[in-house]
Amino acid sequence: MPLEPKLADLPRIRGALRFYQVAAVITGVLLLALCAEMIMKYAFGLELELGGPQGFLAFVPGDTVTAVNLSTGILIVHGWFYVVYLFSDFRLWSLMRWPFPRFIVIALGGVVPFLSFILEVRIAREVRAYLDRRESETPSASPTGSAPDVAAGTTDHVEAQQ
Repeated sequence: MPLEPKLADLPRIRGALRFYQVAAVITGVLLLALCAEMIMKYAFGLELELGGPQGFLAFVPGDTVTAVNLSTGILIVHGWFYVVYLFSDFRLWSLMRWPFPRFIVIALGGVVPFLSFILEVRIAREVRAYLDRRESETPSASPTGSAPDVAAGTTDHVEAQQ
């Protein structure tokens, strides 16, 4: 029997899902930028330079970078943001109480191009459907006036027996 999220965690799951969605999109964009940068670097020998003698933003041969090397910057930013993505993955995974292989598949979204976009849509759809279903199944709170009436009715019934 698979584990289900705790009822008390349902409100936190929506926030975790939103955090995951934002992290997945940012990580996916950074991964695509990293892939493009790697192709330029290893296929053409060019690096992206910011503020150099070639202009504000230019591709220059790798050994001639004199200003800010954005190729390295993209690599570093993606690496650190992947850590944030893993944290958002872990938070959603633990609140939803999914099996461990699911965590691994979601984690791959930060290293396989386009996978984070695909997973973000599928997971968001699945989690929202689960939350909507679960919230519709939970009994609504009783009105404030009904509890004393029930207690009064029970008391009257006891007094009638005496």
